[in-house]
Amino acid sequence: MNTLFNCIGLIGVPRQPEALATHEMLYHWLTKNNYRVLVEDKLMNQLSLDVKHYASLDEIGEQAQLAIVVGGDGNMLRAARYLSHYNIKIIGINRGNLGFLTDITPDKAVASLSEVLAGEYLDDSRFLLEVTLYNKQGESTISSFAVNEIVVHPSQVAHMIEYEAYINDKKAFAQRADGVIISTPTGSTAYSLSAGGPIITPELDAFIITPMFPHSLSARPLVIKSDNIIKIKFPHATENLQIACDSQIILAVQPTDEIQIKRAPYEFNLIHAANYNYFRTLSTKLGWSKKLY
Repeated sequence: MNTLFNCIGLIGVPRQPEALATHEMLYHWLTKNNYRVLVEDKLMNQLSLDVKHYASLDEIGEQAQLAIVVGGDGNMLRAARYLSHYNIKIIGINRGNLGFLTDITPDKAVASLSEVLAGEYLDDSRFLLEVTLYNKQGESTISSFAVNEIVVHPSQVAHMIEYEAYINDKKAFAQRADGVIISTPTGSTAYSLSAGGPIITPELDAFIITPMFPHSLSARPLVIKSDNIIKIKFPHATENLQIACDSQIILAVQPTDEIQIKRAPYEFNLIHAANYNYFRTLSTKLGWSKKLY
């Protein structure tokens, strides 16, 4: 029997009325069943509810044992970066597009959550990436985290950059490309996949390094163990560079900066309903096993 829950966080920034309706339905259902519910404060002016407790993501992480994220994977990524610092489990109700991480459909929300709240669920912890910028004096200037991927790219569209990739301080390769994606297994079905990267299952301790539109016919994605440290250097001072963390956090890169990417010391405790099947999700979301006519 898994851990049971007393205090539950309700998270998500809805883009459509249907998502708000799911928030309201879940709030009524959970409170009716005597759970203490903390609603994310970003929903304060959107719900037609008499909510007893609004809370920040940090407060939810500190007080709740379970966070229910309603929305698309973008909402899950945002919540996961915060809640990875806390001992809280996270589950998602899909009100977005693909829903690799928010995998419970709204029509099955109550049935699935009833099983979860009774202790019937699957643990699926996922690790994060940490990126740090170092100036030419070797001083760290800024750092951030990502669940899916870290993308190094120019701010101008269709503008190539020249970079060198080092793994544990050993030069691995150099490229002229539109950028480079460093992805977790979680992110292997996200931006890296669109750039030609492989799908790797979530339990693997691995990074994927995927060049973006490389100016070479021989460039291929590279999969390495997650205890390696990746450094991206620029042989020539390059202007207008950026780092995107999950496409949600943007960091400006100075022309002489060095970029270091490693496995973060945090994981987020994703869980699923007991009947969850990763490969069924791939088949459904990506159209695998479909007949051609």
